[in-house]
Amino acid sequence: MKTIITTVMVMFLWAICFPLIVLGLPYAPHLTFAALRGFVAGIALLLVALLLHRPQPRDLGTWLMLGGIGLGATTMGFFGMFHASEFVSPGIATVVANTQPLMAAILAMVVLKERLGMVARTGLLLGFLGIILIALPAVDADSGDKASIGFFYLILSALGITVSNVLISRIAGLVDSLTAMGWQLVLGSLFLLALAFATEDPFAVSWELPFVLSLLGLALPGTALAYWLWCMVLSKVELSRANVFSFLVPLFGLAMGAAFFQESVTGPAILGIAATLLGIFLVNRPRRTSENG
Repeated sequence: MKTIITTVMVMFLWAICFPLIVLGLPYAPHLTFAALRGFVAGIALLLVALLLHRPQPRDLGTWLMLGGIGLGATTMGFFGMFHASEFVSPGIATVVANTQPLMAAILAMVVLKERLGMVARTGLLLGFLGIILIALPAVDADSGDKASIGFFYLILSALGITVSNVLISRIAGLVDSLTAMGWQLVLGSLFLLALAFATEDPFAVSWELPFVLSLLGLALPGTALAYWLWCMVLSKVELSRANVFSFLVPLFGLAMGAAFFQESVTGPAILGIAATLLGIFLVNRPRRTSENG
């Protein structure tokens, strides 16, 4: 139960990120804002690790793994999400960007040798169907060339997060979670900063109070705390079973879209919410031996 509560908390923290991105973008170029988010979050975790005398990574293999996580989760994930915010609404962006549990489950079967029984696989597909039902009204509202560009960025983000989640599962429990997530955020943000210097003016940041609050909200609870908790969750739970809770992020996103961006919640969306919740339950229900394989 404690792990489930922690996982739900992580998903809520990630759900608040997209509205904060939208609020902060008028004050900074996209990639610069994304790099600042990752760097501040990473430094915060590394400072805590230093104060607690946590061990640092030493071998080359671990550093390469952390670089891969940073490239997927922070560079590709943030790059796609920040650029997508220019083309699609917060509700639909939260939905599409978090349809990656199905991809991650397939990759986890190959790389991590995880196996889901028939009931769990049915639950995963049911949750994915729920996401489709939730997304349909927003897809109709966000039609056109701009929406297509936004969807491309969102898919890029989802692919990066999918790969990084598999890598986090590989190192979770083997490397200290504070230092691991701190370094992947710093490394990923350095890749973003290099892109920022190549494509925009990183110094064109307006350090006004709304931007500072948005940055701190994204970097500290929305990124540093969320990734630290997520790494600890994956040290105890299989990726496929923990990652299915990502389907909760669109539910939180729809609620915030309705509250802050006047987005409507339709009948199909309500049906999709019910299907998503049922799917999460089926994936995480106690397993029987006959259900495996």
